[in-house]
Amino acid sequence: MRIYHYSIVVLVLLLSSCGAYYNQPTGVEKAILGENTQATPLLKQLPKPKEPVVVGIYKFRDQTGQYKASEVGSTFSTAVTQGATSILIKALEDSKWFVPIERENIGNLLQERNLIRSTRQEYSKSQNPNDPQLTPLLYAGVLLEGGIISYDSNIITGGFGARYFAAGGSTKYRQDRVTIYLRMISTSNGKILKSVYVSKTIFSQAIDQSFFRYVKFKRLLEVETGYTTNEPVHLAVTEAIEKAVESLVMEGIKDNIWKADAPKEEVDSIMAKYDHEKETAEARVLYNREQKERRSKFSMEVSGGATLIDGDYGEALFRPFGRGALKFRMSPSLFLSASTNVINLANKQKLDVGYVTFDLNAEAIILPKDRLSPYVFGGLGFGANRLFENEHLKFQYGAGLEYLATSNIGIKAYAEHNLNFSDNIDYLKSGVRDDFYFKFGFGLTYYFSKKKEKIYEKFIIEENPLNQAPKQEVAPKK
Repeated sequence: MRIYHYSIVVLVLLLSSCGAYYNQPTGVEKAILGENTQATPLLKQLPKPKEPVVVGIYKFRDQTGQYKASEVGSTFSTAVTQGATSILIKALEDSKWFVPIERENIGNLLQERNLIRSTRQEYSKSQNPNDPQLTPLLYAGVLLEGGIISYDSNIITGGFGARYFAAGGSTKYRQDRVTIYLRMISTSNGKILKSVYVSKTIFSQAIDQSFFRYVKFKRLLEVETGYTTNEPVHLAVTEAIEKAVESLVMEGIKDNIWKADAPKEEVDSIMAKYDHEKETAEARVLYNREQKERRSKFSMEVSGGATLIDGDYGEALFRPFGRGALKFRMSPSLFLSASTNVINLANKQKLDVGYVTFDLNAEAIILPKDRLSPYVFGGLGFGANRLFENEHLKFQYGAGLEYLATSNIGIKAYAEHNLNFSDNIDYLKSGVRDDFYFKFGFGLTYYFSKKKEKIYEKFIIEENPLNQAPKQEVAPKK
């Protein structure tokens, strides 16, 4: 029976990594055509130009100076390909917008043309001046310059693992990043017409699982499996270059440097998608964090949780509380919050009372443009029991974490410390210290949409009778 259970565990471990087993190389593979990247179809689907542009590329260099890292240090192998010029020429051909001409090895081309001329002169039987001559070389209207600017290793590393009774597994990942710049220069006046910048992350992941158990006396069962995937650096560089060429074409259409041979509606649709992509990219920072205004001016919050008193009695008990609040955004990271709280405070077999408090807080959002952000708050409050007796002033402060599940709904968790200017919260005055209590809560915040904000502002400013100036009576003309 125990062997049966162990077999099930081993089978589960194997099936969980079936992707690695089904794709293991089992022999010598034949040569295949190179794979496309995610940017290749987009590059080939660009609208055709009215007239292709003759372009020259002398050298698209690796300017990182980076060597490939290893467990024992750096090696003499470079981190990125040294053949980026060939990748760029292929991307220019795929776009159909450019006619690339040979400039990287122009010396070889000129030498071969000289050999053709000398051979014809020496061995030509007739020296007829009408014999066909070598066609002249094309000259470039624009030059493309730039290169691979940086290769950053281990910008993010991490992992996770678990083991129970000698059975478990782990996963590790790493992310690198390659960055390129590409600029277009006019050969007539040397003016830089456009410059684009593209980056691409490179993902590596390792997964391993193991099982180790004594099945009987002097019988040990041990199973290990795992696999590692590394995104090829060559494909990452290729995708970045292809994206740069696509961006260069779109920027040229946008600035009327060249025109597309396609209906205006089609061009406008493509440009709208590109502008949206560009706006999204400009709003992002490192680690794919999208930076934009996420929280509206007006919001309301409902939350609840538990309170814990720190008074003159011992053995404090957790008791529920509820909270409702209205919030106004004074700046992207600062809110003003007015709330009503219904709380209960209790000590074992000593105290069980309720209070109503009215709090005015200032809340500071630490990362206002992120979905997940910590925040801190503090302010003054007024409290009284449910008969509005035993009144007291207080100061509260705390911290929490908020996650925007949608553009309008925020989920938050927080902890709050209330410092009361009274020693009679638990109806017992003892010692010199005032009574305190803690609140631990979860809640939802609803942020009104910008359309609703405009309706409210219009009502407050324009339609509210209290804000309208009295109409001036005009005397009738005689």
